[in-house]
Amino acid sequence: MPTSADAGVVIVAAGRGTRAANGEAGEPKQFRPIAGVPMLLRALRPFAAHPRIGPIVVALPPAAAAAPPPWLRDVLSERLGVVAGGATRQESVDRALARLPSLARVVLVHDAARPFVDAGLIDRVLAVAALGACAVPAVPLADTVKETDAAGLVVRTVPRERLVAVQTPQGFPRHMLETAHQRARADPAAAAVTDDAALCERLGYPVRVVAGSPWNLKVTTAEDFAVAEACAAAVAGAHP
Repeated sequence: MPTSADAGVVIVAAGRGTRAANGEAGEPKQFRPIAGVPMLLRALRPFAAHPRIGPIVVALPPAAAAAPPPWLRDVLSERLGVVAGGATRQESVDRALARLPSLARVVLVHDAARPFVDAGLIDRVLAVAALGACAVPAVPLADTVKETDAAGLVVRTVPRERLVAVQTPQGFPRHMLETAHQRARADPAAAAVTDDAALCERLGYPVRVVAGSPWNLKVTTAEDFAVAEACAAAVAGAHP
């Protein structure tokens, strides 16, 4: 298994969060508090506390990278740094990956909008990435899935037995992730890719699904913050 010497993390927190209402003074979605704790800080803590994780680099909006909010500035260290993100998710991850120390031979990429990752999930992703494959946590789809046309008419009902909803953190042998992003720089279509595993899939790298967590929700819309508040209360109640 990786040790703290060879497992690093990229946290993607450079987005504008246009589908969620901004907080006070127009603060980015990832800085908004959930039960009093900024969402980005909640996303960071499980990795910082994990014994197998070493360096962490957070991709932030350029202005925030130049002047991090006090609650983030206070925890920055030689182990935890920030970088200005790019115009796309791919660019942000690429920039953060370039800042990750070379000793990190296994890399996890996590979205700051998922504030409830746990140590068990990190362990499962690390275990697969350490064996030389890309690892994505996922949960089975519970809803019926229908494909529609541009007019909103149903084209077909999609069998869901082999469909899963993918989460982060995703884990990668570093050389695979670096090669995928190197190729993506010259590919305009990479700007539309929504996760790093997709970049690796395009190169034929093996991508294996591991068990995700129903608690590992992604906070995307304003309504999701209400759900996140309830989750935070439940987690606090389980670990007083």
